[in-house]
Amino acid sequence: MTVPFMVYGASGYTGRLLVEAALSGGLRPILAGRNETTLAPLAERLGLEYRVVRLGDPPTLDAALRKVRVVLHAAGPFSATARPMVDACLRTGTHYLDITGEVRVIEQLATRHAEARRRGIMIMPAVGFDVVATDCLAAHVAHRLPGAHRLALGIRGFGSSSRGSGKALVEAVNYGVVRRDGVIARVPLGALSHRFDYGDGPRESLNLSWGDVAASYYTTGIPNIAVYAEATPLARAILGTCRALGWMFGTAPWQVWLRASMETFAKGPDEAERSARRVAVVAEAEDRRGHRAISRLGTPEAYTFTGTSGAAVAARVLAGDFESGFHTPARIYGRDFVLALPAVVREDIA
Repeated sequence: MTVPFMVYGASGYTGRLLVEAALSGGLRPILAGRNETTLAPLAERLGLEYRVVRLGDPPTLDAALRKVRVVLHAAGPFSATARPMVDACLRTGTHYLDITGEVRVIEQLATRHAEARRRGIMIMPAVGFDVVATDCLAAHVAHRLPGAHRLALGIRGFGSSSRGSGKALVEAVNYGVVRRDGVIARVPLGALSHRFDYGDGPRESLNLSWGDVAASYYTTGIPNIAVYAEATPLARAILGTCRALGWMFGTAPWQVWLRASMETFAKGPDEAERSARRVAVVAEAEDRRGHRAISRLGTPEAYTFTGTSGAAVAARVLAGDFESGFHTPARIYGRDFVLALPAVVREDIA
């Protein structure tokens, strides 16, 4: 069906997956981005319209969005790109979706709630793997244990990163975040540990920054949230290096070098790797009496999941299923939304 729907950053690694998933779902998105060299051949191959526009050119961006009902923003790092796109969406009355996993970005977008309500548009960040999978599972355990005051999320199965994801990670290389008593607090990456059963017995996991530190708070109201990744040898090495040298990596010269390295070396997983890999997510909610609810989710590889989840959310909004203001995926579409996506399974384990 022909609808006024745009994917910005369409020629990037994840952008292409979003476009493919949208086409599979019967949507024909307008492809947009700043680089005609990569956009034009993609649009020609797929038989789609494309628009070349830079986020730093508000009049041209507004003109590109004026008849667009929904934009799915896929050009990171979102710390630099989310605000100009949201500003344009507010000016043009366009619903805003993105695939960020950046805690600061989600928090900043939450402050635009009243503006979005006045304009009658929805601002929903993080409609990819981060945070749809974890957010829906967080909502599920919160439903199972009303009054929970602590939420721990564990993730196993990360692969290689795309350029956009890598650049976002570079910005947070010198610190991690958790939520304590409703407030986001910094902690060293990998300084906290927790054990999760990903399906083959308890495995130690180490804390990392993840969008649910922001998003799941708005979804569940749980005031204490931390997210962990399985403590594989590679994860230990990376997080240990960040703890030891993060102060240096956070300086301007190193940030420039690290971003350039990501541009050169971060390609994202190939199709074979994506097809072979699965991800496990565990959510554990606990109340003040020590009662716990623990559930586990199995999903396709994270980038594959992002393509299908982002396109699925866009289809819902285009069909009129939205609520004006800032919202999180599970807050609007419910804890079972994730189960409608391909090859996703959930089980309650405690």
